[in-house]
Amino acid sequence: MSMYKIGVIGDRDSVLGFRALGVSVFPVADAESAKRTLRDIVKEGFACIFLTEALAANMGEELERFSREPLPAILLIPNNAGSLGIAMRKMKAAVERAVGADILFQEEVGKQL
Repeated sequence: MSMYKIGVIGDRDSVLGFRALGVSVFPVADAESAKRTLRDIVKEGFACIFLTEALAANMGEELERFSREPLPAILLIPNNAGSLGIAMRKMKAAVERAVGADILFQEEVGKQL
């Protein structure tokens, strides 16, 4: 039984802390480097890849290509500067597609009324 590998791609300051958890870290400087790194580690068998939102914002086509495959699971995380809201918007859209309604933010809408 082979174990899947977990990796984190992002700017150096955002990913180095994951090393203490035993996760492979891949510090990159920009989206182009992140694209190359993503392709490389997928070939190496990484099944779960955390990617900072800041980099993901400029990797649309590359991420879309991988979203049609069961593996790897690419999960967006905020970088050390904070969240851009991209991960939450993607989760909201996925839930709406799955259930046909916005069940994640209904409570917020009720508060605004």
